[in-house]
Amino acid sequence: MLETFERAARQAGFTLDDAQRAAATRLSRLGTELAGRRRLFAGPPPRGLYVWGPVGRGKSWLTETFYEALPLPRKHRVHFHAFFREFHTVYARHRRERNACDLAVAELLGDCRLLFFDEFHVHDPGDAMMMGRVLTSLFERRITLVATSNYPPAGLLPNPVHHHMFEPTIKLLEASLDVVEVAGPRDYRGERPAQGARSRFETGRYLGPADPRQLRAAGLEPPTADERRQLDVGGRTLTARAVRGSLVWFDFHELCAERTSTIDFLTLADRYDTWVLAGLPRLSSTDRDAAQRFANLVDVLHDRDARLHLVADAPLAEALHGDALPLDIARTASRLRLLTPA
Repeated sequence: MLETFERAARQAGFTLDDAQRAAATRLSRLGTELAGRRRLFAGPPPRGLYVWGPVGRGKSWLTETFYEALPLPRKHRVHFHAFFREFHTVYARHRRERNACDLAVAELLGDCRLLFFDEFHVHDPGDAMMMGRVLTSLFERRITLVATSNYPPAGLLPNPVHHHMFEPTIKLLEASLDVVEVAGPRDYRGERPAQGARSRFETGRYLGPADPRQLRAAGLEPPTADERRQLDVGGRTLTARAVRGSLVWFDFHELCAERTSTIDFLTLADRYDTWVLAGLPRLSSTDRDAAQRFANLVDVLHDRDARLHLVADAPLAEALHGDALPLDIARTASRLRLLTPA
């Protein structure tokens, strides 16, 4: 399988660096182990991997290449936010049962043998406690886990007030998975492709303050007052400045400064594949909750490969600079650098 990684890298226009090659070698070995177990139908499950490192070093690319090349029918890829939306919905149906978590995992994953958990991160104490139970259930079901993260296991749930709550789960991760660091010197995501865009997300624009002429030059007609729409999202109402087919237009303060959740963003991403978010301020000037919601929104839209047009009050480097910003702001910045600047 190592040849698969090398061929995919050449097609993408680069050569594997040392850190990527080491991770690819370990992933290739896991692929061989999974294929062998598929034939034998016996023995313990292969030991999974926890692949972590700074943004833009190729973690997701490596694991997605592995996942796509692996001829294993009982495999499942899930993003952190999407998993918890599904999990909480299913868990609610079983919450009166003593083994509600096990029942929810069984319903979601069935006879899955390989789970690819992309963008593994834990900042919320409630999610942290539930994640420990979910991981225990996964390993008891003999599922091989591959996860990517910007944090080493010991860096998860970094808030010192709550970190001790997650320490048993950190020990479980370290005991159950091989930890592989991908931290080469090159930020691949920060290097734009020579020709065209590689994804729908990258076809979005990063625009300056809402000058109608600039918006129209980008193919965006400013919304009128009578285009405002009230959208029902999970039983609550959110205000959009416009809805035009598969395009939805929001104001930052009406979407991110309200008590919206990642589940709301996932629900909206099911309906709309093109987004305009206007009025992005310097995040240092807004409260931390609003900034975190914005970071979560970018995560969701990037994972769904939705087109995002941002209309901002300042250049990207200034908009995402300051104190008390989200812990994952480096990942947010890395993704937004993929957008075409005005």
